[in-house]
Parts: sequence; C-alpha cells; structure tokens
Amino acid sequence: MRVGIFSDTHDHLDNIRRVVALFNAHECDCVLFSGDLVSTFAIPPLRELKCRLYGCFGDNEGNRPGILAGMRIIGEMREAPAHYTLADGTRVMIAHMKRQFAGNTEPFDIAVFGHTHKPHVSRDEQGRLFINPGEASGWTYGAPTVAILETATQDVEIVPLDTTQPLLSWDQTRRGEHRSE
Repeated sequence: MRVGIFSDTHDHLDNIRRVVALFNAHECDCVLFSGDLVSTFAIPPLRELKCRLYGCFGDNEGNRPGILAGMRIIGEMREAPAHYTLADGTRVMIAHMKRQFAGNTEPFDIAVFGHTHKPHVSRDEQGRLFINPGEASGWTYGAPTVAILETATQDVEIVPLDTTQPLLSWDQTRRGEHRSE
C-alpha cells in the first residue's frame, strides 16, 4: 500500500490543498494524520482526498467535537494513541507527540507522530518504523513536508511540499475548473 502521512497543518488552508493534491497525484491508498489540524474550517479541503484518512487529535485542536463530526465523511479521528489496521494488515499507531506512545501494550508495525515540526524517520530496537512527516503548515520552519510510505517495503520518503504549485479554490475544484496563477 502507498500511504500518505502528514501532521501539523495549523489551519494553513493553501498547504492543506497542496497536501491533498500531492497525495491524490501519488495515488495513495490511505492517509495518516498525526494531529494539529486546529479548526473546523480546515476540513473542507480534505474532502477532496481520493482515499480514506486515519488520524488522531493534536494538542492544538480548537473544536474537537466539530472536527470529529467533519472528519466522519473523510475517515476517522481518535484520541492518541490511535491504533488502526490498514487494508494490507499493517498495524499503525498514531500519536501527536512521541511520548504518547509510552506505556502502549498493543502491537504495531509503524508509529506516526508529529508535534516537533521536524521530519524524522527511525527504527526502534524491535525494528518498528517511527515516522514524523514534519510540518505541513510550514509556519515554524518555512519548509513544509509530508511523507510517503510503501508498506510492503517500509520505504519512507520525506517529500517537500511545493509551495509554488498553483492552487485551485475549493469551489473551482468541486466544479472541475482550473485556474492558472
């Protein structure tokens, strides 16, 4: 499976649209989100994903009931650590902060987290993969990134988000129109 991974959007609507376009272009089978969407108005661009989203809340979510309700059309949001089994049997655990994995007893193959806004990929002593895709917003370090994971090989690529990419407005996307900038 090809899995898109992102975190820490912090209401950056243009970059959320770029994330969605990138994951759709890569034909991701599903998307994992590790928190800090922040506001409910950041949800509509995510409705353009062509696959299901699995995620957890971060520490900056403003309206959790509203985000939870809005996300139901797109996928699932849970409190961290959130455990999911993907269609190919890969067991993932998603948290916003790495420390939220402490005390976990449920088995997993891949752990996804954010919060630091810095991309990082590593393995623990048991060979499990840990992925921080960095920040999708770019607010903190000015270099927004996401990750693409191939579950069969466990290859991970940290992908810079192209902020020069022309954007489509949500209404234009819904109507199938394109505008050039």
